Amino acid sequence: MARYRYNYGKLKETTMELEKYVMKNFRYNPVSGLLIRTTGKGGQLEGSVAGSMHNGYLRVTIMKKMYLVHRLAFLYMTGSMPEAVDHINGEKDDNRWDNLRSVDHAENMKNMKLNTNNKSGVPGVHWSKRERKWKSGIGSGVNKVNLGTFTKFSEAVDARKNAEVLYGYHTNHGRK
Repeated sequence: MARYRYNYGKLKETTMELEKYVMKNFRYNPVSGLLIRTTGKGGQLEGSVAGSMHNGYLRVTIMKKMYLVHRLAFLYMTGSMPEAVDHINGEKDDNRWDNLRSVDHAENMKNMKLNTNNKSGVPGVHWSKRERKWKSGIGSGVNKVNLGTFTKFSEAVDARKNAEVLYGYHTNHGRK
């Protein structure tokens, strides 16, 4: 995926060039979420579905650079490239238009699946061996907010769930 730092003029110019290329060579179906080739190039057949899987996301190579299909869907539909794209249902390869939303990085982090090394089953809740109690916390922008130490697991979970509502976390956050 192309990233330019500090050179916003170059980014705008590149986005315009990329949009022209995408509009000419692909069709995006907002209902299915598929990016379809309208021209055959480099061994790819006209009418074929574009994209190969990488870390659960679909991506394509355009002008010798990798682009994520969900970002190209936004470019195709809106003419601009958002800072981040959130898959509302958490499925990385579900690029249907009604499953995508433009967000900033912080908002995107509020709709994450449960981390694989989480032992409690609830994000932000863990057992403190030292204190022999459950601890609960949540990220608020760049700060981590300590929600307290609890003798009961259910109290720590309740504190976390209430904080998720307060800080605007997505209802899907912490899904397995």
